[in-house]
Order: sequence, then C-alpha cells, then structure tokens
Amino acid sequence: MYSLRRTKIIATLGPATESEEMLVKITRAGVDIVRLNMAHAKHSWTRDIIRRIRRASQTANREVGIMMDIKGPEIRTGDLITPIELKPGEIFDFTVKPGATYEQCAEVRSVNVNYLNLVNDIGIGNTVLVDNGLIRLEVLSKDQAHIRCRVLTPGELKSRRHINLPGIKVSLPSFTEKDRDDTFVGIEEGIDFVALSFVREATDIVKLRSFLAEHQSRARIIAKIEDQTAIRNLDSIIRATDVLMVARGDLGIEVPFQELPVIQRRAVATCIEHGRPVIIATHMLESMITQPMPTRAEITDVANAVYERSDCLMLSGETTIGRYPLECVSVLDTVSRRIERELRNELPEPTTFIKERMKLLLSAVVMANEIPNSIILALTRYGTTAAGLAAHRPAHSPIVAVTDSINTLRQLKIIRSVEPYLVTLFSDPEKSTARAIESLIRQGRFQRGDKIIAVIDMPNNQSRCIGSIQLHTVE
Repeated sequence: MYSLRRTKIIATLGPATESEEMLVKITRAGVDIVRLNMAHAKHSWTRDIIRRIRRASQTANREVGIMMDIKGPEIRTGDLITPIELKPGEIFDFTVKPGATYEQCAEVRSVNVNYLNLVNDIGIGNTVLVDNGLIRLEVLSKDQAHIRCRVLTPGELKSRRHINLPGIKVSLPSFTEKDRDDTFVGIEEGIDFVALSFVREATDIVKLRSFLAEHQSRARIIAKIEDQTAIRNLDSIIRATDVLMVARGDLGIEVPFQELPVIQRRAVATCIEHGRPVIIATHMLESMITQPMPTRAEITDVANAVYERSDCLMLSGETTIGRYPLECVSVLDTVSRRIERELRNELPEPTTFIKERMKLLLSAVVMANEIPNSIILALTRYGTTAAGLAAHRPAHSPIVAVTDSINTLRQLKIIRSVEPYLVTLFSDPEKSTARAIESLIRQGRFQRGDKIIAVIDMPNNQSRCIGSIQLHTVE
C-alpha cells in the first residue's frame, strides 16, 4: 500500500553531502529540499552545486527544491592574534574604532567589532552575548568608539565570533550587498526558495520581494525568525512571507530558553491559521553529527514538531559536516511516519479563514476527512490551490497536486501532505482533470476503486476562474 510521509525533510549541503553520489543517495532517502548556506559560499561553488543537485535529481528520478539561505546582517568580533581568556567580573571593551586592538590598552583588554553603529544601538545595562551565547557581558558605559562591559559568564574569546544583542533593535539593513550578489547568482541558476536571515519586520520581506520581482524571479521567500523583534512582529511577518522558518539557533540565544518551545508552538499555530508553510530548524539531531544514533530527547523533539503539524524539519550540521547524514534523514523519515499514523484519527480544529476561496477548499478537506482512504487531487499552475488545501491539514487524505510547471512542482515540495506530479494540462479544466487522472493511473498512483476528490481552480478558455469540487471513483 502506498504510504506518503506528510512532513517534509530539508538537508543542508556541506562536505558530507555535496558529492553527486551522496546527493543521489539523500534524494532517494527522502530529502525534499536542499539548503545552501551562503554564509561562506563562493559563487563558483554555488553555481556548480546547483547544477549538481539538478543532475542528481534526474539520476534519482525525484525532483527536489533548492533553498538559498542568504547570510543577512551580522555582528562579529574582529581578528585576534591569540584567543582571550575572559574571567568573571573582568572589565572588557568592544571597540568600533577602526584599527584599535586590545593590545593598545594595557589596563582593559578589547576586541574590534565590525558594526560601527553598535555604540548608538546599544544602551547601558544591556546584555551582550558572544559565541552563541557562551560568553555573557553587561554594558557599563560607552563613548563614540568603545563599549565598556563587565564579564558575567566567562569563556575563551576567539576571532570572528558572532554577537547577539537580546531585545535590542539594531539598524543594520536586512538585505545586504552580499545578499544581493548571492541572490542574483541564485536567480540566474533557478533556485526555488530564498531564505532571508534575521527578519525583524514585514518590510524586510517586502524589500526582498521587490528585488526578486525586479529580476523576474518566482522564487518563494522563507522568513527566518531569530530574535525578539521578530517575535513581537510575528503575525505581520507571517502574513508577508511565503514560508516561515523557526530558526532555533539564534532564537534560542536571543530569548529565555524556557520561552523557546512556547514560541515554536505559537509560530506553527499562527502559520497554519494564515495558511503559510512552517519549518522547524536547528539541533534536530545534533548528537548525530558524531554518533550513529539520536538521543531520546532528540527523538521526542522531532516527534513534537510532527505532532504540531509542522510542514518541514530541517537538518543543518547533521548533513553538512556530520558522519551519518543518510542515517539522519532515515531517523526523520521513520519518526515522522510513526507520529503521522497517530495523527490520522485526530481531526484538527478547523481553521477559520476569511477569504471565500479558502472556505471552498475547506469543504473539500471536510469531504475527504469523511470518506475513508480518499485522495485529494489538486490541479494547480502556481501551487496556491495545493497550499490552501494543505493549510486545512487533512486528517488522512494525501494531496496529489498536478501541475504543468517544473518550478511549481519543486516549490510544492516544501508543503505538508502535498505530493506533486508533472502533467501537461489543457486550457479546459474538465479535460485537464481527465488527463491528470489517466496519467496518475498509468503511473500506478491511482488504483481501481480509489475515491478522488478533485479540486479545480484554473482559468478556462475565457480566462475566468473556475472553482469546483468533484468526486470521482477510479474505474
């Protein structure tokens, strides 16, 4: 019996997975989206790896979407000749004066910071977190070139460490020059998604969308929420974006740790409410970077994300530098399938949408929930019908989405419960439905006796939009 995994899997490429042979293996193992981390990627590598992914997809006979995760604004410490061992209670300076180094001040050691306007954004009493929050300092005073702090949590400070400023709104641009250059390369190579880092408000997404439109790109935008400002603007960000990513790495540093599960649950629920796909990312199977088996806590974390009905789970270090990338994909696949069996008998609370079109799609899902072993068939050119159906979280029916666009097919890979197929469609919706069903019978996806709930939302010959729901029985 055919079994669809509803929860999608995203894998980040790195040395462990970037060979064509390994790309074929992880694609066959069930990866739906491949993520490119552009923090340190060169354009020559980017072009080569995108083309390699496409070749691997052809070899595996399974299309995947490609996500370009652009770096975004970043505050880092400068270079150090040797690491600094910071001690509890020590007075330490961050300097934004070019050329200043800690050796120039015998009494108070210091390090340069790459963000010149930091002295204007930060205030006395604020907290500065360095190196993923391992080192914690409190701001005591500041002038035009220095920020004087007291070390609260000690540690070894090395070169180019990331700085987090919990609760502080910085004036860095959301879409940097490096981001523009990287995104342009991605557009030329036909990427499917652009993930915007450190989104703080809806206008950040609007700027990126304008850039994509200017360069005739249909890439979908993924907004990564990573700080407290984003949490305060969560609702408007979700409305503005195409997809949301709960980036638990930086977010877990920026907010009190006990708040992180609450924020994750709220983000998923709000995305479902607004019909937006949601990704849960970071530390899903962190121990498997070096170990062949996950911890019990990691299994529970993955299971909880599936119980919440998230669209995607994302692997980062596990598939970039990890020793067991294939095993990590297998763990996500196995745990997701098991939890999804538990959810088959749980009907989620119906989501209330204002738009009439979403209410029409809800009626199709309600019908599917009441017909055992039914399949929802969505005919869609741009993916909006399939995405709308998925937002209602059908309890047991898969959503088989038929499109004549390879770009749409790849973008549908990110949406929960959607299983996309490429079929040439007619301008006439009725003929398109018949062709889609015939094609899926030939491919073995539809069997005799299957109950097909066809949702048609396509222009007819007069370019008017038709919305209809039909029930078919495969003969």
